[in-house]
This record gives sequence, structure tokens and C-alpha cells, in this order.
Amino acid sequence: MPSRSPQPGAPGSDEIDFEQSLLEVEQSLQLLKVRYAQIQADRQQQQALQQRRDEIQRQMRQDRSQSLKAELKQIQQRLEGLEVALESQLFSWSGLKEVFWQAVRFGGLGVLLGWLLKSLVG
Repeated sequence: MPSRSPQPGAPGSDEIDFEQSLLEVEQSLQLLKVRYAQIQADRQQQQALQQRRDEIQRQMRQDRSQSLKAELKQIQQRLEGLEVALESQLFSWSGLKEVFWQAVRFGGLGVLLGWLLKSLVG
């Protein structure tokens, strides 16, 4: 039985692997963008809460009302929660390295495939 060579235009195993890897890189990049946006939002909220905390502390020097104490306690708890969230969401450079090298590897592979196809066709 003669072996069949892949037909022109039919996706080969390497092409399917390349496409799958490219999709994984795109998904990783999208997740990274989402994490970065969340970190930015958390930092802005943290800044606003710190400013409000400072205002309350200034007000408490003149007026030691229970409502100010309760609000200060609530702000402190939210700030602690944000600090934990920010620490757990910090960029891991090893994760960035992996995405970068995948992009370099498969981008380079794409260029090589393009040259190969061009030399075969032209």
C-alpha cells in the first residue's frame, strides 16, 4: 500500500501543533492583560482608601466619634484585603519568560516555514 503524502493545503501535524501553541500563547497573553488590569484597579482603590484613612485620622484628632472609628476599622480591613490580593497577583517573571520564549520560538518557526514554503513554490 503506497504511503500518502499530505496534500497541499491540508493541515499537517506540525501546523496543527503550531496553531494550538499559538492559541495557548494568545490565551496566556490575554490572562496576563486581565491580571495587569486587576492589579492597576486594586492599586487605585488602595490609594483612595489610604487617602480616606488619612483624612479620618486627621478628623479623629478633633472628634473621636464611634462612626469615625468604625469607618477607620472598615478601611483598615479593606486595605489588608487589597494588600493580600496585590501580593498574590504580582507578576511572576518566570511566567512572562515562558510566554516570551514561546512567542519567539513559534514566531521564528513561522518565519522558517514561510521561507521553506516560498523556496518550494518560487
